[in-house]
Amino acid sequence: MGLVLLEAIEMENQIYNTGALFEAVQLQGIFEDGKTFPDCLPKGNVDEIVRAYEAQKEIANFDLKKFVHQHFTLPSTPASTYRSHPGNTTSQHIHNLWNELTRQPDAVAGSLIPLPHPYIVPGGRFREIYYWDSFFTLLGLKISGRTDLVQHMVKNFAYLINTVGYIPNGNRTYYLGRSQPPFFSLMVNVLADLKKNTLPTYLPQLEKEYQFWMRGSTEVTATQPALHRVVRLPDGSILNRYWDEHNTPRPESYKEDVELARHAIQQPEILYRHLRAAAESGWDFSSRWFKDENLFATIHTTEIIPVDLNCLLFHLEKILAEAHQESGNQTQAAHYIQLANTRKAAIRKFCWNASDQFFFDYDFVSQRQKQSLTLAAVFPLFFELATPEQALGVENVLRTQFLKAGGLTTTVFNSGQQWDAPNGWAPLQWMGYKGLLNYGFEELAAEIKTRWLHTNDTVYSETGKMTEKYNVYNPQAEGGGGEYPNQDGFGWTNGVYLAMQAHP
Repeated sequence: MGLVLLEAIEMENQIYNTGALFEAVQLQGIFEDGKTFPDCLPKGNVDEIVRAYEAQKEIANFDLKKFVHQHFTLPSTPASTYRSHPGNTTSQHIHNLWNELTRQPDAVAGSLIPLPHPYIVPGGRFREIYYWDSFFTLLGLKISGRTDLVQHMVKNFAYLINTVGYIPNGNRTYYLGRSQPPFFSLMVNVLADLKKNTLPTYLPQLEKEYQFWMRGSTEVTATQPALHRVVRLPDGSILNRYWDEHNTPRPESYKEDVELARHAIQQPEILYRHLRAAAESGWDFSSRWFKDENLFATIHTTEIIPVDLNCLLFHLEKILAEAHQESGNQTQAAHYIQLANTRKAAIRKFCWNASDQFFFDYDFVSQRQKQSLTLAAVFPLFFELATPEQALGVENVLRTQFLKAGGLTTTVFNSGQQWDAPNGWAPLQWMGYKGLLNYGFEELAAEIKTRWLHTNDTVYSETGKMTEKYNVYNPQAEGGGGEYPNQDGFGWTNGVYLAMQAHP
């Protein structure tokens, strides 16, 4: 699939993603989940469906719901009806579930961006591949011996980089304009453990991924310090932020975004970009992104330099150096090592707080650190760019403030958003667990592992499901918050469970 076809698919989708029909369906709440309609397949020519709507909408007793069902095929969620054998252990359930969550190569269909190789979807309402989810899913596929799927998924992401120019949030046209936390270099690492010559093979895609995140880095100045995803700090350092090329309501959460804008002080276009950037962060949503942690409408994501994003880009720079080294290009290898070292120094300078002994995001507009205590602080430990003294400080805060009955809480503040207390999420448990082990904090790491696996086992034994998130304050209660109900499946929970269980 070339860029021309991709543009044609997006253009066709725009007709009903931003037109009067789409707006009416979303704002009237025809479907409980705002993602349902963008995932629907038109039964005929979209232009003709829109014309039919325009002709009929003013007729007395016009039934919009009936019209939609006549002209669109609703998406299905196969994994939500799957039940494992009652006698299966959690691990057996997960091994069996991979096939249920596997999707075969696609044809062009509605908003779906077709992929050339099989892939794993997270489950539930998430019927497409997701970027950062997939790294944690790959950890489990590796344990399950599914090297075939590991390779297929890395190839799919390389294909998206080649085709789109970056890895979108997911393979839907309504996700174009934003990415997600850049875990591609970590996925390539997983494959490199299984297959020789992997880094040089994927070097072109790693370079292109880096160019996407660093676009604008040569254009930012002291007077225009932020452009796209790059920010120039007062000392000349370049760090990154989350962004989205669009400033309109998200099609998959259209009603929620429009309603929030009605109550917000900031301009709708600015608010919408902050919402989209938070979606790019994967933490949608969290008080981490708010000026006032109690007020969602104060979201200001694009003004924040996230510590976790910059740690991920530090890793990408290191992997690019390694890939060039393996390819025999010492000059480029040295170039990326220098970039990684510069970024490490900037992260320590702007995100480390010596008095609180913790890593924080940095608000580059106010030129102050954010005050939210979040699990993003474990990323410097995972990527080993924290000093031993800094790691000790983080370990102490995790042990005294984040460790709960069911694992690590995402933040210490309960805002009602899903990426806040009392929720725990598998990817952050893994990053915290491995980060602590990197610095020799085996006791706390083991405690996190024990509590998290027990939480997963408890919910599985009661429901027969692995879910997207968990209430770590009360593991018997369901994880909550967010714009949709807790989802079952679930790719990254499965992957982290198997990886933690297998890890000594």
